[in-house]
Amino acid sequence: MHTNDNGHYAAAVAALADRRYEAAGDAYTRAGWSVLADPRDDLEPFAPDDRGSIGDGPRHLLTAALCYRVADCPARATRRATAGIALVGDLGATMATPLQAACFDEFAADFRVAGGLEGATDAYAAAADAYRAAADETTDPQTVGATPLFLAAAAPAKQLARTLEDGEIAIEWEDLHGADPSDPGDFLAARAEYKRQRFASLVDGCVDKGILAAPRGTTEYATDHHACPACGSRDVNWVANSTLCLRCSRPTEPQ
Repeated sequence: MHTNDNGHYAAAVAALADRRYEAAGDAYTRAGWSVLADPRDDLEPFAPDDRGSIGDGPRHLLTAALCYRVADCPARATRRATAGIALVGDLGATMATPLQAACFDEFAADFRVAGGLEGATDAYAAAADAYRAAADETTDPQTVGATPLFLAAAAPAKQLARTLEDGEIAIEWEDLHGADPSDPGDFLAARAEYKRQRFASLVDGCVDKGILAAPRGTTEYATDHHACPACGSRDVNWVANSTLCLRCSRPTEPQ
């Protein structure tokens, strides 16, 4: 379900397409604040929510920190990440189920990496332990992993990864989770373990490249109606209000 970002998410995607990464970070920040203030018309931000729609708030703030890193604004990235850690700690303590609280712990570890802060390895270990402690025989981890909160926590890593893989899906569901859903704790804890191994290298790769791709939306390959003026690709990514090249995330034009 759509959350109330007041149009700032679309503005962030448009700024990514123009490779104005500090501006994108600002727009993502405003999107995050908007969701945190009023996530949905039928939901208060601190109200219990078994779907976790509030997850778009920290997702956007985390992506803002990543934008600032790519824009070579490390101090802004650190400040955004520090605020994000405080935010997810509060949400985990006030409105979350134990499994959701573990997901907020996962977010906290991501913020540490995005902001260049120490302690990420220990934070990922704590998140993995929290997943194992929170899950029991009644937990359906595949259903949990498909809720908005858990999808939001996965989205920034996927965005980083597709930047380095020519716009393709580079992190699959099977990569992020364990192999055996019959062990719910380990299945969900694998998210934190995977990120402990990969998230920092994904951030570093995008910073070195100086590019952060747009999120992946609805795609079409080898079209006969669009061509990218920047790289010539005819593969299209429709996301937010933008029509972008699937490969380089620049605006693409109808032919």
